[in-house]
Amino acid sequence: MMLYVVEYTGPFGYLKPWTAVRDGETYSQQFLTPSVIEGMRQKLEVSQILRHKLAYAGLSMQQEQTHPRGWIHEKKKQQLTRPRAILVRGVMLSPTLHLAFASADDAKLAATQHLCLCRNEDILLPAEPQMISEAAFAALPGFELRFTEGPSDGAFLVGYNRFADGAAMYGRLEITGNPTAKPVLER
Repeated sequence: MMLYVVEYTGPFGYLKPWTAVRDGETYSQQFLTPSVIEGMRQKLEVSQILRHKLAYAGLSMQQEQTHPRGWIHEKKKQQLTRPRAILVRGVMLSPTLHLAFASADDAKLAATQHLCLCRNEDILLPAEPQMISEAAFAALPGFELRFTEGPSDGAFLVGYNRFADGAAMYGRLEITGNPTAKPVLER
């Protein structure tokens, strides 16, 4: 089977792990969950994203200052204060995302639009679509979460699907080649 593949690249990106709500130090997740892929499908207005591969050149540890929602009333000082916290995030450097489509029309439409991994500032820009075999796609270096219907052999819980009433999402992580080296499509 031949796939129509669009390669997206950008300077940096961060995928928030679903378990990182209160973690003080968090590394970017290396895979895309079913709900992230569905969000990309909706944004690109394509019929289906068949497969995906994510690779990156390295991680950069960055600090981010946060404020909780609530205020603390200090009666002695007669003031309201908001405590601050510093989070350390491991952000992917030079991420490369390959999206595979079944039709040339979907790939052409996807190649006219940018994508964000999970934050609006993490912009990835597309290259021209390429037609490659499914075997060539499978050989691309990268991380790919192969979605499963439930907990099965080698599958693990990867979060809760915001497009399916919070249903549990499971997947099996496939790592091909060296996903921290910049992959290049055979042209």
